[in-house]
Amino acid sequence: MSVSLDQLRGTPEVRRRANTEVGLLVLAIIITLSAYTLVGLAQEPVIPAGLLAYGGALAALAAAAHLVSRRLAPGADPLLLPIAFLLNGIGLVMIRRVDFAEASRDSGLELAPLQTIWTIVGVALFARTLLLLRDHTVLDRYRYIIGLAAVVALMTPLLPVLGTDFGRGSRIWVRIPGGFSLQPGEFAKIGLVIFFAAYLAEKRALLSAATSRLGPLHVPPARAFGPVALAWFVSLGVLVFERDLGLSLLIFGIFVAMLYMATGRLAYVVFGGALFGAGALASWSVFSHVQTRVSIWLDPFADAQGSGFQLVQSLFAFGTGGVAGVGWGQGNPELIPDVETDFIFSAIGEELGLLGTTAVLLLYFLLAGRGFVTALRAPDDFSKLLAAGLTFVFSLQVFVIVGGVSRLIPLTGITLPLVSYGGSSLLANYVLIALLVRVSAARAPVARRSARADLARIDG
Repeated sequence: MSVSLDQLRGTPEVRRRANTEVGLLVLAIIITLSAYTLVGLAQEPVIPAGLLAYGGALAALAAAAHLVSRRLAPGADPLLLPIAFLLNGIGLVMIRRVDFAEASRDSGLELAPLQTIWTIVGVALFARTLLLLRDHTVLDRYRYIIGLAAVVALMTPLLPVLGTDFGRGSRIWVRIPGGFSLQPGEFAKIGLVIFFAAYLAEKRALLSAATSRLGPLHVPPARAFGPVALAWFVSLGVLVFERDLGLSLLIFGIFVAMLYMATGRLAYVVFGGALFGAGALASWSVFSHVQTRVSIWLDPFADAQGSGFQLVQSLFAFGTGGVAGVGWGQGNPELIPDVETDFIFSAIGEELGLLGTTAVLLLYFLLAGRGFVTALRAPDDFSKLLAAGLTFVFSLQVFVIVGGVSRLIPLTGITLPLVSYGGSSLLANYVLIALLVRVSAARAPVARRSARADLARIDG
């Protein structure tokens, strides 16, 4: 027996989840405003003049997102939106901090107001996604259209008129009217996850069958490895033509991970790892920018004033921060080029130290955990793979950027989700959160209990 949304909204469990979400959103606003105040006090010993207006705007955004979420997705996980909102708030504060640092050098840079506008648009897009997508399983019907659109979005920056690299080497931006730019790859990742989830849900049985032998091992048929090879070629194409190492890694990593989650076959991971190793070696042998990234990673101090300058400054920032950090507004983030995008985690490390960076990483861990719990509780294969894939691409992006700025892995030039400056990344991640919220509501454990109760009353 089906249970209507109105019935769901009235159940005690859904009310408890709604109250939990409200409380966590209030806590997120308090933390954000406290950080904003500390950054302002570091500049002048008075409470920032715009604190009330800023707090009111954040409260209005949080209230709007909460009402839409509870109205359109009752019973959804109450942690997803507050964690995303808090990470976004921390990012806004850090970008404001960078603005102050750059202003001291008379650069005239003002990114925080622009990022605030993108935040408003992001929350609106979050609400719009929930409004238009009442049932996420309809995405399964349009898998090939979505997949094709994702590939077209990936290739758009290669167009001679629209695409540009802004002098940074990677051709990943598209110019749009009004002096703005867009990174289509941020949205293409979501489209590819949807396509992979639909494809793997349908072909799961075939891909799971171990009907061939490779020495002493039983492996799936050779044709089953075709999709892995295709994903490898697409990722290499992004690396070769767009010179974007980070996006290339994400595309291939998404598919291999989702393939393993769909089948449980370790052979795909081994085969994918071998392909990745071969592609990485070939790229290092052929492309100078990959050689440069690897050389910087191996020894950034070999050219500390040249190619290794960014990473060296990042490492100095972490070292300066120590355990507790130098304090909000007391560091020197302006010494790191592109600190507001690729290296914002380094600025957090300097001003908040090991404790602050650990807190931020725990927020990401908690968000990833709730995403995978959503996947485990989803009612069908497509929903499980969709939630797991979205969570994985989000988590992989965090690992890649944090690993890069801390010299765990080579730098890839991608942004820290919800924290770094950038409209494309912020908007895409709010869509991602909306999809996770939708899937978490679809599992509806409350609905199942209510249905059982209704059936019991009918039987009685």
